[in-house]
Amino acid sequence: MRQASFGDIHIDRLIEVEGPGYAPNMFFPDATIEGFKGEMEWLLPHFWDVAAETYLRAIQSYVVRTPHHTVLVDACVGANKERPSSPSWHHLNSSWLDQLRAAGVQPEEVDYVMCTHLHADHVGWNTKLENGEWVPTFPNAKYVFHKGEYAYWEKVGYEAGGQGSQDGCFLDSVLPVMAAGQVELVDTDFAIDDQFTLDPTYGHSPGHVCIDLNANGQHVIMSGDVLHHPIQIAYPEWNSRFCVDADMSRASRTKFVHKHADTDTLLLPAHFASPTMGRIESNGERCKYQLADS
Repeated sequence: MRQASFGDIHIDRLIEVEGPGYAPNMFFPDATIEGFKGEMEWLLPHFWDVAAETYLRAIQSYVVRTPHHTVLVDACVGANKERPSSPSWHHLNSSWLDQLRAAGVQPEEVDYVMCTHLHADHVGWNTKLENGEWVPTFPNAKYVFHKGEYAYWEKVGYEAGGQGSQDGCFLDSVLPVMAAGQVELVDTDFAIDDQFTLDPTYGHSPGHVCIDLNANGQHVIMSGDVLHHPIQIAYPEWNSRFCVDADMSRASRTKFVHKHADTDTLLLPAHFASPTMGRIESNGERCKYQLADS
């Protein structure tokens, strides 16, 4: 799925990075190769690399156009950012902004930027480098951050370094849009019309939210990092290494999987490899991910 339409609502997927991930038990500390191999019937061919014996993943955003608003959900890694603890992100310069324009959206036309949370691979394109300063990439947009998420990073995010999920992103990708007066700090009762609402899924980060979209009656969820990989649908107890509250993250993920299993809800996760869009289905004692395109 690169584009999906639901009547007059159009969703484009903007892919910044796609390919093999880290060693499975490095990114998911509790994971086992046996657990992955037990789900190969549905993980292959899109979500597992047989030769490398590791999972496949993406870093991506979604731009949603309704008759009233253009909304960007998550902003990937960004261009020319200092990310020394993540070499593949360090000074990355991808085609992401070109993809946005190719989808027919100019940065000036984005009305809202909604970040599921404030990790480095979700806020990078919030800003661009202009005359040596980080300025908002989307000059006419309101940037929507959960107030609890912002409060947490306001306490811990001022170091230029930091590991992986932080790595200075608060300084170069969050504070500049706050200084520009473009940030709206919200609680979970925030909504855009009757189409965009927030679902609190705390744990991976203190204020992580999923973005729920009512697409002309079709329930679509841009699920951020409540799920990093489809294997967590089968094993919701497997956290990523970057979950700040392990117990809460497991609880939020387990609740999310059970709530949406065997429903018509479509997921658009931040890190599932192509073709990405799908549904959660029962699969014996566990659940599995069923691609909407198959």
